[in-house]
Amino acid sequence: MKKVMFYCQYLAGMGHLVRSTEIIRSLVNKFQVCFVNGGQPIPDFEMPAAVQQVHLPPIREENGQLESVDPSQSIRAVKEQRKQKLLEAFEQFQPDGLMIECFPFSKHKLKFELIPLLDRAKAPQSATQLAPKIICSLRDLIMTQTRSAEMWARRHRHVCELIDQYFDLVLVHGDPTVQRLDEQFPYVDQLACEVYYTGYVAQSPPRQTPLSPEDAAALQSPAMIVASAGGGRFGYELLHAVVKASAILEPEIPHRFYLFTGPFMPEEQVTALQAAAVGNPNLVIRRYTPHLLNYLQHADLSISLGGYNTTMNILRTGVRSLIFPAASEEQTGEQTLRAEKLAQQGVLDLLTNDDLQPERLAAAVLRVLQRPSVAHTFDLNGAEQSAARLKELLYGTTLAARS
Repeated sequence: MKKVMFYCQYLAGMGHLVRSTEIIRSLVNKFQVCFVNGGQPIPDFEMPAAVQQVHLPPIREENGQLESVDPSQSIRAVKEQRKQKLLEAFEQFQPDGLMIECFPFSKHKLKFELIPLLDRAKAPQSATQLAPKIICSLRDLIMTQTRSAEMWARRHRHVCELIDQYFDLVLVHGDPTVQRLDEQFPYVDQLACEVYYTGYVAQSPPRQTPLSPEDAAALQSPAMIVASAGGGRFGYELLHAVVKASAILEPEIPHRFYLFTGPFMPEEQVTALQAAAVGNPNLVIRRYTPHLLNYLQHADLSISLGGYNTTMNILRTGVRSLIFPAASEEQTGEQTLRAEKLAQQGVLDLLTNDDLQPERLAAAVLRVLQRPSVAHTFDLNGAEQSAARLKELLYGTTLAARS
């Protein structure tokens, strides 16, 4: 069985981990998989049992700078430890395919360990050892922080150089009928390797983690609204507005509100939400559940940020949704682009900063609850199609032509 090493680093939320794990669920049916995780551990997060896992000393990003999750370790020391552990994992696993999530289209702050890894992968140690195929696993949109046209041109040229030097395939986890890579990256036709659209990678329910008694009881609620903030580093303002709006709505609708802050929301913000919710019996605040998809399948409405995985959950379940795509300056461009395109097709509704006033948010909830859900035909089979394309690349099989 061919071997695939998959490198994933999430620096702010947990979306990259969720998407990568879903792809791995499909890969383990065809490959021996080693998953390299460079992010902060998440309790109760489910990884397929067959996967070999390597955990690098975790890092995150704060105010634009990398920092160690362990405050006793300097980032300089952690960088060196990570680089050595990553190279050791590569040597021990000897993959036939190396998948790197997002880089080089983003995450250039990780060059300190990724360039040595790529150089090692391109330099097999013996005449009989073939260099692994190197694949970029890229979501539908690239970060769109404010840059000058000259800075973007330099960045794009550098991406082309790195792709041409190291990579054999770019997998774009999006539906080209909604968004094409060349809308953000104008040099696609200059890349030396194939760019393959897999379709969106939509999460599936956990397969090994049973419902907790708390989740099982909650999912018996006859009328439910779910509000979530992804990983939780951003989104406090949205959830605070939901708490206030739920008090206004309590005499108007029978719904029970379930708020999920995310595992990374600062403790003081969680405490503030809990304080604001005192006296509201129709509101439950929790940090995390591995069964969020079950909640959305049961809910009448989702209120959330506009990250990739949350949006895919909405498309997967068909739940009515209010999306607030302005969680942070770094993520606003990506989230807004995706949400606006989907809103134009009627599958979700957008919230602005002004809509976070409790009365306006309450009115928006009532409005959306009154309209039917809208069906869509977007391709959500990105995980399976990623595995199929990788099988073709590594085993030399032929994929059926896609329309």
